[in-house]
Amino acid sequence: MLASQLVVTNYPSVSPVDKVALALQLMDDYDIAHLAVVSDLKYMGLVAKSDLLDADDNNTIAMLEHQWQGPSVLMTDHFLTALKTAASFDISLVPVVNGETKELQGVIPQMELIHAASKFTGAEEPGGLIVMEMEKRNFSFSEISRLVETNDAYITQVNTAVDAATGMLLISIKINKFEVSDIVATFQRYDYIIRYYFGEESYENELKENYDLLMTYLKM
Repeated sequence: MLASQLVVTNYPSVSPVDKVALALQLMDDYDIAHLAVVSDLKYMGLVAKSDLLDADDNNTIAMLEHQWQGPSVLMTDHFLTALKTAASFDISLVPVVNGETKELQGVIPQMELIHAASKFTGAEEPGGLIVMEMEKRNFSFSEISRLVETNDAYITQVNTAVDAATGMLLISIKINKFEVSDIVATFQRYDYIIRYYFGEESYENELKENYDLLMTYLKM
């Protein structure tokens, strides 16, 4: 997914000669904490609401130039680049520019990035989630996939990350079904370390069924 697929063009921008009061009003109207500053269609930087609140309403945006931030992404950048930019600079929207002239093409609001990340990670797909840890050299997707498939299931999404504290590789796998207790047990038999897992477990279903039967009996 590219930045060009997420960019929106209906968000306002301000020019260096606009007043602080106007920028604050636009931020309130669009519920954002940043605005792109544009001069002759060229992207100049981002101005933050926190900086505007400390300034006189009659000041121009240009008077805060030393406080502007300059992050942006290209239309051809992957959306993960925009996501990283938003996180690194803690900004509510990411400006998207033309690479040659740096003209502002639009912005990617934070909520659009969240929706894109949700789709990218498979969070919107139904199913259980298992997180395990191991040494990097021991990671084998084919082996993990094989063990899942022995339980009549398959992996719909896999993500990896390194635990900064331990250096261990964390593998998060999304499974196409909610009941993952059998899959977890299979991994444990093969000495995989399971950090945690989420899903509707069969023993929980049995417990609820037994509880319902008990309540029915007590009402008789």
